[in-house]
Amino acid sequence: MSQLSLKLFTDVSILRSIAPTFLRQLLTPFLAFLHTRGVTMPATAGAEFDYQALAKLFMTPMADTPHELSEALYFISELATDEGMAALRAEAEKNGLQITNLGDCSPADMAIQVWLKDRHIVERKHAERYILRPKSFVSFQTPSTSTSTGTINRQTLKAIEQALDNWFEQNGKGRTSQIFHYPKGAETWFMIRHGHHYKREGGIKDGGESTSIFYRPEVFDVLIYNDTIGELSINADSSNITDLYREQFGLHLFGDSGFFPKQGSNKYTLEPLRQDAQAALVCSDIAGIQWIQLRELHLAWDNTFGAVEIRRASDLLASCEQGKLSISPKARLVKAKFRIKFTNAKNPRMVAIRPSNIASYIRTGDSGICARWLTRRGFMLNQPE
Repeated sequence: MSQLSLKLFTDVSILRSIAPTFLRQLLTPFLAFLHTRGVTMPATAGAEFDYQALAKLFMTPMADTPHELSEALYFISELATDEGMAALRAEAEKNGLQITNLGDCSPADMAIQVWLKDRHIVERKHAERYILRPKSFVSFQTPSTSTSTGTINRQTLKAIEQALDNWFEQNGKGRTSQIFHYPKGAETWFMIRHGHHYKREGGIKDGGESTSIFYRPEVFDVLIYNDTIGELSINADSSNITDLYREQFGLHLFGDSGFFPKQGSNKYTLEPLRQDAQAALVCSDIAGIQWIQLRELHLAWDNTFGAVEIRRASDLLASCEQGKLSISPKARLVKAKFRIKFTNAKNPRMVAIRPSNIASYIRTGDSGICARWLTRRGFMLNQPE
């Protein structure tokens, strides 16, 4: 689990919102464990549980808590929201799952029912939520003219999972990887769930005795492949895992571990800001963007002192004389942050660009619109639109 906090199952008032029938179905496979912790099942199917005892149990998870129970509690707790309920209901209908008492279901009732019928649906919808979180991507472009992946099936994904697990196991992260893939037009998005190094935290048993909780946190990484330009963009928590994905996805999707070369994959340049910053921020021809401001610019001098200058303002161009940046020809532009007002967004969002191949977005979905602006203004190297 990625965390031990189970907000749904540690709040008595929320526990009471779960239909006793569904809670019974969820907990029945773990009766022996519940008995060892002093929790008994109600005598009749519709009777209420001892919610105080259940909340106390889930507030103090121990090493003997069954893994399957921990997984169920975590995923159900995460998806038991109005948004999660809508997503699970749509997916249940799509897959022909029969949901009991649909009109009277609470979000928790829905999450439990779908979990019991097909846990992979809940895991998949949970994984999708991580796609929208802030991410920085490193991009690699193939020199090959054949860039179509063809049909990506479960067998191919299983082969990649096997290769990833071999590496993760050797590096102390276990054999727990799962790959979810989402076709989105010219792009295919991959969400990879895997384990991290074991983590130990202190705990207290019911009698007040100290103990420790030992668990493996989960990690979510994101890959986006654009088959129009043959580009693989990777968000991972370390450079060695980035290299692992670059090689394994190249090998299993195209038969070549070097399909996405590590060297020579530079994607971005900030030189348009040096040439004419006002023209570089024009976005009137980009559907989906209302305006762009330059908020921050990092300049470096390659000398023995390693000097770096950071210019920062709410609107950097407006703060300059005549709205023009004055940049020394000896300075190297190493990073820029832009504040962008998207048409469908209430508030502007930040986008950061670094020369070579790194871009950071508050929302991953902003990348497509930004790519059109970056291409037309010359920030992207050798990129067809």
